[in-house]
Amino acid sequence: MGLALFGGAFDPPHVGHVAVARDAKLQLDVDRLVVLVAERPGHKDVHLPAGTRLELARAAFPDDEVRLDPYPRTIDLLRAESFDDPLFVVGADEFCDFPTWKEPNAVLELARLAVATRPGFPRERLDAVLGTLTRPGRVVFFEVEPNPAASSEIRALAAAGAPLTGLVPEAVRQLVRERGFYGAP
Repeated sequence: MGLALFGGAFDPPHVGHVAVARDAKLQLDVDRLVVLVAERPGHKDVHLPAGTRLELARAAFPDDEVRLDPYPRTIDLLRAESFDDPLFVVGADEFCDFPTWKEPNAVLELARLAVATRPGFPRERLDAVLGTLTRPGRVVFFEVEPNPAASSEIRALAAAGAPLTGLVPEAVRQLVRERGFYGAP
């Protein structure tokens, strides 16, 4: 399928992010994955500067292209850069919020969505979103194993000095501990 884009705040990147990227590459025959670290996410607050989150993402995705995304919204990125019909990878929960994105139908004109679902995720929630779209055929689904890792929980564990093993890639764990990110002792 060619090029896939995988964006996020990555504050920090965790094993769930890595699993979604890996499974997208494997299941959707992706030749090239570009990990886009949101410089100024339009939808959430971040705890580390963009350059630091970029460094963590590069540690988490050593085999992929990782770069900053200077655009606050996906449609702005897709309009400003020339991608040849890319897949834009999102999780199922994020897909359920897709109708609230800036110009969601315009996003589907410029990219296909690849939605990572997990066993037991309610199909009716996904179908409800598909029903709001002018081009639902531009959405593909692929399944990933459930992963409980959450960036907010990882930040709290890091601040408490608790182990992060199994929640973040080892290279990310080392950077968080060595550099004291998130208040890690």
